[in-house]
Order: sequence, then C-alpha cells, then structure tokens
Amino acid sequence: MSTKPPVKERSEEMASSMTPDEQTAIRMVANDLHRLNQSVMKAVEAGVSVELIRSARHHCGNGNFGDLLTPVIVKQGKSD
Repeated sequence: MSTKPPVKERSEEMASSMTPDEQTAIRMVANDLHRLNQSVMKAVEAGVSVELIRSARHHCGNGNFGDLLTPVIVKQGKSD
C-alpha cells in the first residue's frame, strides 16, 4: 500500500514546476477560497444554509478548465 506525501510537500512539489504567473494565479485562488470559506461560515452562523454548486465549467481551449460556482442559500423557517 503506497502512501502519498503530506499535502504541504505535494503542493510545494507542484508549485516548483509552475511558472511564476501560474504560482500567482494559484495563490489568488487559494486566498479567495479562504475568504469564501470564512464568508460561508459567517452565513451559517447567521442562520442560513449555504450550498456551493458548479454552475458552469470554464475552458480556455488548451485542455485546462475551472469550475465556476454559484451559491444556493436556504433559510430555515422557525417553528412557533
């Protein structure tokens, strides 16, 4: 049974093979994803459920793609 190296080591290895522009783009995605996760947690704590679903897939024509997301928000009704 093979085990993968820890995430940090795998990500550092991948980053070393990326161009500076690719590294910058990935850092932007990671930072924005962190902020999105914080916003989702705040919304949940404020009383709504948040589900992120893929609304589309962006293709650039060279085989690369990225999933685009849209939130589905559900407000639970309070029972009286």
